[in-house]
Amino acid sequence: MLVLCGLRRTGKTTLIRQAILDLTADELARTAFMRVTPFDTLAQVNRDLRKLADAGFHTVFVDEVTLLSDFVEGAALFSDVFTTRGMRLVLSGTDSLGFIFAESEQLYDRCTLLRTTFIPYREFEGVLGVEGVDEYLRYGGTMSLGESNYNEQSTFASKGSTDEYTESAIARNIQYSLKCYQDGGHFRSLQELYDSDELTSAINRVVEDVNRRFTLDVLSRDFRSHDLAFSARNLRQDREEPTDILDRIDIEAVTRRLRDLLEIRDAAERTVELSEGHVAEIRKYLALLDLVASVSVVSMENLNDHRFRTIISQPGLRYAQAEAFVESLLADDEFSDLSLIERNRVLERIHSEIMGRMMEDLVLLETALAFPRKQVFVLRFPVGEFDMVVFDPDAAHCEIYEIKHSTKAAPQQYRFLVEDGKCAQTEHRFGPIVAKRVLYRGKSFNEGEVEYVNVEEYLRNLPGAGEDRVL
Repeated sequence: MLVLCGLRRTGKTTLIRQAILDLTADELARTAFMRVTPFDTLAQVNRDLRKLADAGFHTVFVDEVTLLSDFVEGAALFSDVFTTRGMRLVLSGTDSLGFIFAESEQLYDRCTLLRTTFIPYREFEGVLGVEGVDEYLRYGGTMSLGESNYNEQSTFASKGSTDEYTESAIARNIQYSLKCYQDGGHFRSLQELYDSDELTSAINRVVEDVNRRFTLDVLSRDFRSHDLAFSARNLRQDREEPTDILDRIDIEAVTRRLRDLLEIRDAAERTVELSEGHVAEIRKYLALLDLVASVSVVSMENLNDHRFRTIISQPGLRYAQAEAFVESLLADDEFSDLSLIERNRVLERIHSEIMGRMMEDLVLLETALAFPRKQVFVLRFPVGEFDMVVFDPDAAHCEIYEIKHSTKAAPQQYRFLVEDGKCAQTEHRFGPIVAKRVLYRGKSFNEGEVEYVNVEEYLRNLPGAGEDRVL
């Protein structure tokens, strides 16, 4: 039995359609498609499946099966009764947490769970025909449309549509699944939030907080924007047209507006404050939904000091928050006094820095998924870092990477990759370095011992990309 498990708009319908198209004429004649509604019961589905089995149907697609309020507790019906009669069932639904509960209790070792929340770059490009890593970073994460104007109607085309998706596809997914599981007995510390009708709001606040921290990299106590500081430094050092505009604007005011833009503003309406326990529990459910993943950040100075970078598996969520940063910047008085040409140049540079950080996280996530037996992490030194290290414990060697959003190659991009001290320390800890690569958006070529690899080619050619989506 195959189970397609994913959030709303994340590709399960596309997979069902493709599976039906792949059937032969004989198989199609013995195939049925059922769609469950919120008014149906497991008893009704059981009755219809028995009729189909008696009529000689072999394959049945049951869509939106998680709408059944008693699905989690009664899911064994599908495996124990119908698949034992030789039927092939494909179950799909948008409340993926319900599938996870059912798989762990009712369907353990009796189904193949195919998760569709995370849509890898190769699948996004191949199914939608939308090419370019930047397009994926802006809108990637769902397959709600397949037309050429995908980005105009994308789930993540605006902050409003992103907020609607977060509430309906993520927050309500968790609340509905918890309500149906063990007759609501699995709420644990979230019970008080549920009783106060604030659980959906709390989940939204945690998702927003994850996005906000992801946008800002690390949100310091005074809410100083790291994206802003990073962009200011790079603009100062620009070799062609250096400018100190980001030093002259009112950084505190910009950062304060940024904080206000990204804060949840319903504090006065809350009756239950979020505790660390609430947040930890909600984050676990977000991880079960494949919405968030963690990649290690290793310090060469202290290998036992393991930190983690939280990665959002749907980059469109991240990008919607990045646009709020630009909105805050545009509100600064001194910045608005710049000429249109200079304003656009500064915004383009800031945009590139933000997209660069997003691209790093995308590469880290997809590489970790493609090589589950290897260790994928960021390696930091007292000065500088390798954006990605891929360590193979079995072969006792490693690969080191720099990840650049640029379309142009330049020697300073790989200066750390060829620095003797950093390479010697890395080889001492992780074995011989068998590859030194710069991933960027330009054409692939070799520069001495360093390989320049087009990032889209890299993501497109990862082994197993798009096949195993379990984060």
